[in-house]
Amino acid sequence: MTTHWESLLRPPSEAHWVSLLDEQGPATGNLHPIPPDPKPGRRRRSSVDGPTTGALYPVPPEPDRGRSRNRGARTAAQERSRRPGGFVGALLWAGAVVATVGCWTDLAEVASTADGLAWLGRLTGLLAGYGAAILVALMARIPYLDRTIGSDRLSRWHALGGRGTLALSVAHMVFAMSARVVRSGVWEGTFGLVLYAPGILEATVSLAFLLAVGLISAPAIRSRMSYEAWHYAHFLTYVAIYLGFAHQLTGPSFGGVGAWAWRALYLGVAALLLWYRFALPVIRSRRHRLCVAGIRRESPDVVSVYISGDDLDRLAAEPGQFFRWRFLTKGMWWAANPYSLSAVPSGRHLRITVKAAGTHSRALFSLTPGTRVWAEGPYGALTAARSRSDRILLIAGGVGISPLRALFESMPGDVTLLYLARTVEDLVLRGELDAIAAARGARVHYTVNEDLTVPLTGRSLSRAFPDLADYDVFVCGPRGMTQKALNALRRAGVPKQQIHLENFDF
Repeated sequence: MTTHWESLLRPPSEAHWVSLLDEQGPATGNLHPIPPDPKPGRRRRSSVDGPTTGALYPVPPEPDRGRSRNRGARTAAQERSRRPGGFVGALLWAGAVVATVGCWTDLAEVASTADGLAWLGRLTGLLAGYGAAILVALMARIPYLDRTIGSDRLSRWHALGGRGTLALSVAHMVFAMSARVVRSGVWEGTFGLVLYAPGILEATVSLAFLLAVGLISAPAIRSRMSYEAWHYAHFLTYVAIYLGFAHQLTGPSFGGVGAWAWRALYLGVAALLLWYRFALPVIRSRRHRLCVAGIRRESPDVVSVYISGDDLDRLAAEPGQFFRWRFLTKGMWWAANPYSLSAVPSGRHLRITVKAAGTHSRALFSLTPGTRVWAEGPYGALTAARSRSDRILLIAGGVGISPLRALFESMPGDVTLLYLARTVEDLVLRGELDAIAAARGARVHYTVNEDLTVPLTGRSLSRAFPDLADYDVFVCGPRGMTQKALNALRRAGVPKQQIHLENFDF
C-alpha cells in the first residue's frame, strides 16, 4: 500500500500519461491514477440538501450535441465578446492624439535647444496626464469592458499603461527641468523650479507617489506582499493623480476649451470610479441582502462559502465570473477580495471556493452564518460566450478549478475537464466533478504532480487530443501553470483566439 501511494505522487512520463488516457472510459478517465474518495462512507449529497450543507447544485440535462460546428455560426454574444478589444484600443490611441494635437501644432515654433526640451516636456506631460486618467478608467470595473474584454486583459493593459505613464512622467520632469536649466541655470532649473513655480511642488510629490507604487508593483516585491497590502498601497495612485491634476492645468495647453475638456475627462473618469467601485456595490448589497448561509471545508486549506440573498438572478452573474467580496465582520470588513463562483449561480444562492493563501482567505474558515456581505461584480469574461466551437477543453490548476467547475456543469457542447493538482488532497470538489461528468456524459481527467506541469507539453496534449486545434480551451490556475498551458497549447496548434486564460494570483 505504501508503495502504491508513493507511485501516485511520482510524476508520470509523457508516454505513461497518454496511455492512461487511452485506457479510461469517457466519463471519468484519469490522466494520473488516483485512489477512491477518501471518505467512501459519507452520505451522497443531493440538490435538496440546501446551501448550508454544501450541497451539489442540480446538474443540468444533457446538452444538445447537434449544435453546428461551423465556426461561422456564432451567437451575437460571442461576436460582441471579440470586437471590443481592438476597438477600445484604437479609441484610446485616438484619445492620445486628440490630447496632444495642440502640442503638435506648435512644433514649428521650436527654435532653440531650450524650446525643443520644453516642447518634449510638454508632450510627455500631456501623454502622462492622459495616461493617468485612462489607467483609472481601465480599473473602474466598468461592466461593459469587464465582460467583453476580461479582467485579466484589462489588468495587463493597466500594468503596461502604468509603466508607460510612469516613464512619461519621469521624462516630463527631466525635459522640463532641462529646459529651465538651459534658460536660467542649474539652481533655477531644479530647486527654484520645484519650490517656487506654481503647481510644481505638488507635481513632485505626485511623481514620488507614482514611483513608490511602481516600486511595489515590481514582481520581486509584489510576490512578498499580501494582496490586501498591495491593493491598498495602490490608493496612493489616486493621491498622486489628484496632486498632479492642478499642475496639469498650469500648462500652456490648458486655456479655454482645452482646460474644460481636460476637466471633463477627469471628472468623467472620477464619476465612473465612484459609481462602479463604491456606490453600486452598496446599492446592490442592500437590495439583495447578501449574507453567509454556511461554509464547508473541502480540504485542510480549501473552504467553500455559501452566500444567500434575494433576487440574485438580477445580478446577471454567469458561470466563470467572479465577485469582489467584502464580509462585514471583524478583521474583514475593510478588504474586498476577488473570488470566483464555483457553482452555477441561482436566484437564491452563490458559492465561492477559496484556498487559504493570505490573511483574508484564511479568515473565511471562521465565518459564521448570518454575516452580512457586500459584493462588487460580477466581473470576468471567462464565460461560455467566449467559445467558438462546441468542443471544449477546460484545464484547471489547483483551486483554479473554482470557475471551471461552474463552466463544466453549465457549458453546452462536448466538454472535457483536465484537473491538475500537486497532491491528491488538493483535488477539491472531486465528488461533484465526477457526478457532473456522469450526468452529462462528459470526461474529467485528474493528474497529480508537484509543479502542475504534467501533462502540459504540446506533444502530450496533441497525442491525447489529435484534433485539439478545433477546441476552445479555457485555462485557470496559478500564473506559472497558466503560462505553461498557454505555451503547450500554442505548440499543439491551438489558435490564440481559442485560448481563454484566467490567472489565480494578483
